[in-house]
Amino acid sequence: MGVNLRVLIPKTEIDFNVLSGKIVAIDAYNSLYQFLSSIRQPDGTPLKDRSGMITSHLIGLLYRTANLVEKGVKVVYVFDGESPELKEAEVKRRTQVKAEALVKYEQAKKDGDVELARRYAQMTSKMKSYMPDDSKRLLTELGIPWIQAPSEGEAQAAYMTIKGTADYCGSQDYDSLLFGATRLVRNVTVSGRRRIPRRNTYVNVFPEVMKLDSVLNDLEINRKQLIDLAILVGTDFNPGVKGVGPKTALKLIKEHGCLEEVIPNLDNSDCIGNYKGIRDIFLNPKTTDNYKLEWKSPNAKGVVDFLCRERDFSEDRVRSAVNKMEVSFKESKSKTTLESWFG
Repeated sequence: MGVNLRVLIPKTEIDFNVLSGKIVAIDAYNSLYQFLSSIRQPDGTPLKDRSGMITSHLIGLLYRTANLVEKGVKVVYVFDGESPELKEAEVKRRTQVKAEALVKYEQAKKDGDVELARRYAQMTSKMKSYMPDDSKRLLTELGIPWIQAPSEGEAQAAYMTIKGTADYCGSQDYDSLLFGATRLVRNVTVSGRRRIPRRNTYVNVFPEVMKLDSVLNDLEINRKQLIDLAILVGTDFNPGVKGVGPKTALKLIKEHGCLEEVIPNLDNSDCIGNYKGIRDIFLNPKTTDNYKLEWKSPNAKGVVDFLCRERDFSEDRVRSAVNKMEVSFKESKSKTTLESWFG
């Protein structure tokens, strides 16, 4: 879910051609949850193969990745490792929310309210144990690099932008900025036309870029203060202070300088939790340099064997997506060769 700082963060809409040739480290779990939530039947039922295994995540991963590669984006997916202990309470809370949404989903289906059923179904999305391995297998066959982070995938992706091995961190969450991502791009895997819930209208969704330096300059705070602000609002590691939204949190931090000085002025500081521990997670996350970024031409047979023979995908559609990636890979390789020759 991440921290909600949308109203504060200055952002710039861009066209995909800006990302052409750029390396974007994508928070894999963030994207997979998007696919699991949005790629469903009209009544909210996730897409499945004949054995009952969910395939929504694979559908999203295949076609969104193929579209990005066709646009010249060099994507790398970063998978979560072991979650920090401070995240356990939030994980339990989310599990409870999903359980409550499931009850409401079943009732909406019984009542014949398809729209309401779909809305509650999206809230029940769960990452099954086989999904990360399925995703890694598909990416390998597609020739797309992936990285196993030691802890938070978003932290690893952010670290890659700091180190310079990625140009952007790709995520829907603003936590990437708290982890120090120099540049965050949202809507990378959800760009296109999006239906507005409860309304039969669509809006165009474009990538949005946020630069950490610009964010801090605009808000007139430093990164540590941005983290303190986020803790007041609520993060993946604490629920936040009731009644304190982003604008109020910014005002408090700018008035008092840091959480230590803000806390005595709060009526209820229990929801801040172990703020020093949370702050340290963002400032000193577990990351790794043990990775190699290499993009290869997709293994068409491997992709077809997996998705069509094992997961009941349409072979024509799969081959079309793979062919699109093969052509893009060849064009990219040819362009790189020409640039090195004449450079």
